[in-house]
Amino acid sequence: MDMKIAPSILASDYANLESELKKISSSDLIHVDVMDGHFVPNISIGPPVVASIKKVCDIPFDVHLMISEPLRYAEDFAKAGADIICFHAESDGDTGETVDKILSLGKKAAVAVKPDTEIDVVFPYLDKLSMVLVMTVEPGFGGQSFMERVMPKIEKLREMGYTGDIEVDGGINPETVKIAARAGANVFVAGSAVFKSESPNGTIALLRNNAQN
Repeated sequence: MDMKIAPSILASDYANLESELKKISSSDLIHVDVMDGHFVPNISIGPPVVASIKKVCDIPFDVHLMISEPLRYAEDFAKAGADIICFHAESDGDTGETVDKILSLGKKAAVAVKPDTEIDVVFPYLDKLSMVLVMTVEPGFGGQSFMERVMPKIEKLREMGYTGDIEVDGGINPETVKIAARAGANVFVAGSAVFKSESPNGTIALLRNNAQN
């Protein structure tokens, strides 16, 4: 299975997003954290910023909606340039309806679960999902420590035969990426580890190599 690295621009310099994106040209995905100040305490960016940076980057956008009403905003992010739209199982609204809406917009659908949410909540939708995101920190803040205790969720997904992408987000570095990969994850969101390093593309290569070996 391909190991994919998805740097989170939440850890980048927002004043220089175009140049920051050029530093991570070897990425498989660009992870875009969207926070509404309601579902999570912080507020980040919305569709206008996504649309702007899409014009200067041809790497697929993995847009992670940490918002209360994903159904309401799915179309806005689809139009802005999201390639994958991921929303939380814990958000408001009907999960199945939101998945169907994303697919109707011609985008890939993904569902995320917080550390204390049982993975079973995604089971009814697995045949429609391109990816499941297992949070390895509490959503809403960068720089948190990796929660190894959630690895059994990933193992459970693989054991039941799920062959789609399994993404982990939170506390990913050259060591924790190995733990997540052994559990069955193959998409790794890394913010600080990439953008705070001297060579972001070099760190991406290291993460990918460590996940594969």
